[in-house]
Amino acid sequence: QVQLVESGGGSVQAGGSTRLSCVVSSGYAYSSYCLGWFRQAPGKEREAVAVIYSGVGSPNAVYADSVKGRFTISHDATKNTLYLQMNSLVPDDSAMYYCAGEGYRGSCYIGSELEYWGQGTQVTVSA
Repeated sequence: QVQLVESGGGSVQAGGSTRLSCVVSSGYAYSSYCLGWFRQAPGKEREAVAVIYSGVGSPNAVYADSVKGRFTISHDATKNTLYLQMNSLVPDDSAMYYCAGEGYRGSCYIGSELEYWGQGTQVTVSA
């Protein structure tokens, strides 16, 4: 089992930046993880923002087209923390952001259905 606890977010003006953090903990020492950030705005479906493979070998991150070039996902294994650096924010980025993850099971891509989820943190971008 994997536990995830998000922090960060809040209210940001358009064009600004913020960083989300997610502490990842597990009772099992996985050698690799598939971790991701997802978001859901009111009245909209949940969408994947960014997913990263982290562990044995080089990390590999993939992004939704809507955030490419603006958002960066990273995982610091020494701190057991997943990050989402969000730059050049626009009002459409306003949503509840969730981190999710699982021990790596052979695939990790933007459409991965991850097993464990955090409680979410709100990001509101004002024009």
